[in-house]
Amino acid sequence: MSISDLRSGLAANLETIPGLRVYAVLPDVVNPPSAMITLDKITYNRQMKQAMSEYMFKVTVVLGRVSERVAQQNLDLLVAPSGDSVKTAIESDRTLGGSAFDVFVPELSAYGAVSINGIDYLSAEFSVQVFAS
Repeated sequence: MSISDLRSGLAANLETIPGLRVYAVLPDVVNPPSAMITLDKITYNRQMKQAMSEYMFKVTVVLGRVSERVAQQNLDLLVAPSGDSVKTAIESDRTLGGSAFDVFVPELSAYGAVSINGIDYLSAEFSVQVFAS
């Protein structure tokens, strides 16, 4: 297992959301609606004999411009705890294709405007906890 395998597994789960572009690595240009996956931190030795680590990822979803009413309605659907949401998609394969012991989304850590290339977009940032060797 590698960090790239975990990112790829998260990307595969997120690609089940219709119409969402998913980037397992940070893109040069963001083309909303999109989701970007970044590694936030690693806690080593979470189990006896150092067999498991805890990986914290951030998944940032960027939708339309802040001024678009439909963008907020769509973002509200994506941050819901069920349905075609980011949480549901990420947790749809809890082993990330066999690369992890478990994965879950403990929180939505940010919701609001983000400026990209001088344009304000609606975005949401999710914390994703992955346990893997």
